[in-house]
Amino acid sequence: MIQLHDKHFVPFITAAEIDAAIARMAKQAETDMGDEVPVFVGVLNGAFMVVSDFAKHYTKPCEISFVKMASYEGTSTTGQVKHLIGVNESLAGRTVVIIEDIVDTGNTVVELKKMFEAVNVKSLKIATLFFKPEAYKKDIKLDYIGIEIPNKFIVGYGLDYDGLGRNLPEVYQLQ
Repeated sequence: MIQLHDKHFVPFITAAEIDAAIARMAKQAETDMGDEVPVFVGVLNGAFMVVSDFAKHYTKPCEISFVKMASYEGTSTTGQVKHLIGVNESLAGRTVVIIEDIVDTGNTVVELKKMFEAVNVKSLKIATLFFKPEAYKKDIKLDYIGIEIPNKFIVGYGLDYDGLGRNLPEVYQLQ
C-alpha cells in the first residue's frame, strides 16, 4: 500500500502487465498502418509514459507529438475539458493516432475528435492504455484498448492524484 496526499492506494496492475498491453496495442497499430507513417499524439500529462513505451514497441517509421488537455481535479472529473497546448505540425491528410493513458467518461475523446477533424486529418484512431467501460457514455470507437478496468480511481504509470504518483512503474487503485 502507498499513500499520496491524504489517500491510500493498493497495488492493482503490474509493470509487466502494462508492458504486455502496450506491446500488443503497438503491434496492432503497426499492422493497421501498413506503409503509412502515422503521427502519434499523446495526451499530456498522463500519457507521457504510455507514448514512450508505445513508440519503443512500434518498429516502423512514425512521428510523435503531444497535446495537453485537462479534465480532472483531485479524484473526480470536472466534466469540462480545457485545451492547454495544441499540436503545432500540419496534420491535414495524415493518419493520427491519439494515445491516451485512460478513457473513462469520454469527454476528452470527444474534444480531441473535434479538434483533429477540424484540421482535416485523413484518418483518426484512438488508443488508450486503460479503459473504464462502465464510465464510458460516448459512441466514439476506441481502436486500441490495452486493459479494461473497473470504474475506480487509479494512479501510477503517468496517472496522478493531485500531482503525485505519475512516476510509479505500476498502477495502484484507491483503497
